[in-house]
Amino acid sequence: MSERPPISPRSPRAALEPEQVPPPPKRSDRARNPFVIVGNAIITLLLISMIGAGAVYYYGRQVLEAPGPLKEDKIVNIPQRAGKRDIAETLNREGVTDVNPWVFIASVAALKASSDLKPGEYSFQKNASLRDVIATIVEGKVVQHAVTIPEGLTSEQIVARLSDNDIFTGSVRELPREGTLLPETYKFPRGTTREQVIQRMQQAHKRVLTEIWERRSQDIPVKTPEQLVTLASIVEKETGKPDERSRVAAVFVNRLKQKIKLQSDPTIIYGLVGGKGTLGRPIKRSEITQPSPYNTYVIEGLPPGPISNPGRASLEAAANPARTRDLYFVADGTGGHAFTETYDAHQKNVAKLRAMEKQIQNDTVEPAEDAQPPAAAAPGAADTPTATTPARPNQQKKPPAAPRPAGPAPARQGAVQPSPPVIQR
Repeated sequence: MSERPPISPRSPRAALEPEQVPPPPKRSDRARNPFVIVGNAIITLLLISMIGAGAVYYYGRQVLEAPGPLKEDKIVNIPQRAGKRDIAETLNREGVTDVNPWVFIASVAALKASSDLKPGEYSFQKNASLRDVIATIVEGKVVQHAVTIPEGLTSEQIVARLSDNDIFTGSVRELPREGTLLPETYKFPRGTTREQVIQRMQQAHKRVLTEIWERRSQDIPVKTPEQLVTLASIVEKETGKPDERSRVAAVFVNRLKQKIKLQSDPTIIYGLVGGKGTLGRPIKRSEITQPSPYNTYVIEGLPPGPISNPGRASLEAAANPARTRDLYFVADGTGGHAFTETYDAHQKNVAKLRAMEKQIQNDTVEPAEDAQPPAAAAPGAADTPTATTPARPNQQKKPPAAPRPAGPAPARQGAVQPSPPVIQR
């Protein structure tokens, strides 16, 4: 075992002096290198940036993915030329979002959608997240409004309907030719111009007419697609029952083949009022013989053009009518029609209808004693009106009336009747 070296005694003065600490080691020349200092600073900044970016990413993801404040589905209109801040304020005002506008703008920038925000009417779902809201606007998923144009309206009536619908803009520069618009249910976004609507209806008509013309029966007595539309427009105005269209078309086709006048009341009305579509009163007896290019009691064959815009079903019926020999039809009192080949059988059906009318008139409640008497007849009232055409599904319904025959009028006093009438009124 080695012995410790003896400790030399210190003087009292030396013992009171502090013990000297060795100096710190000198920094190496490498540590003092400026490149090392800059490198360390860069690494530090990178670490801080990564931590900050991670925090921002986490916060941004929470903002984008968090359920929105919307309590139920809602439609919101983003106006034209609206800036990103305007859009953010609109969404906040409508309750779709509840974020600061600058947060919305930053989110749009993060999703690289700054230039893709489109104006329009959008439907936002309940609790839609900010990401979903931005995606809906970017993808342009605007609300599509269903607009139904009923069959049998004239072009003037269709334009009037479009003018009354506030989802469309602009005006129609020129009234479309009769029979060139296809009645159907279309879908349009708000702000569509009325000219665009007309163009789409015309394009649809051309497409459907071309398809039907190519599949038409080869023995129908029409030479052009335009004549087919004219025939279909008469069929459209004569019946509103889908299962009767082809048979009504057959009556007119058979009469065309046999050179018999069509004698259709709707053609008289169109000759009187044109595009307005409705007469507003019964046809007068004198109007049956009134010269008109559209009066099929006077002219031979088809009128010079359509009297309405027929739908697809009536075009199909005119192109491929039922295989019958029917020349007449009359209302059967139940909303339909009775069809016959001979005039005698037709007259029997008319007699049945008249009997039903008389029975209903007898069952009508008499007016109260204090009821006001009818107004005095106006001058010329001897020109007695005839029965009007049957109410169409697309026209305003009137109070129930006694059943009556439908279709063109029978032989009437003063009417030109070179052949038996096709249809009894």
